[in-house]
Amino acid sequence: MTSQQPDTHPSSSPPNDRRVVMDDVAIGRALMRIAHEVLERCEDLERLYLVAIPNGGVPLARQLAANFKQIAGVDVIVGILDTTLYRDDLKLKGERPLLRETEMPSAVDDRVVILVDDVAKTGRTIRAAMDALMDFGRPSSVQVVGLVDRGHRELPIRLDYVGKNVPTGPGDIVHLRGNDGDPDSMLEMVILPGEHEESHPADRSEA
Repeated sequence: MTSQQPDTHPSSSPPNDRRVVMDDVAIGRALMRIAHEVLERCEDLERLYLVAIPNGGVPLARQLAANFKQIAGVDVIVGILDTTLYRDDLKLKGERPLLRETEMPSAVDDRVVILVDDVAKTGRTIRAAMDALMDFGRPSSVQVVGLVDRGHRELPIRLDYVGKNVPTGPGDIVHLRGNDGDPDSMLEMVILPGEHEESHPADRSEA
């Protein structure tokens, strides 16, 4: 992870081999639809607890919380949960992992927890998030939001809410581009062929 600042506007000139699969407007529409679906399924809105998987899940969870406020007038807790130390590939990588932010405002006991991720692929990140979540209590249920579902599962992880199913090659790199520290930042989901390598604070491809 570098300190290089991400591009925050879809209008910046991308390489010819970069494919934008969701622009800021499409992402906003998908998150509004997902918010309505969550509210239809949840009988007690006061028990909702959004938990973002950094980095890409953070701006998505915050937008979902804003949508809940707009639609139902409910203030939903938003937490951030680093999954790094719970991943099953730490020994394989043989390097010291870069820890990211964890910010859980309260325990998750008896809450309906909704994990929010940007890109779902193998399912290993989501499984690690579920393991990490148990350190913060015992939720009544756990649901999963994925803005983009790439397929390529290696674990039996199912998404409850999906923004868009996007067929990709196993080696492709899928990025949510934007600055997760700026609520006014433009977001876009892009695909890069696997031979390219980019790293931005708000970009992460799920593994």
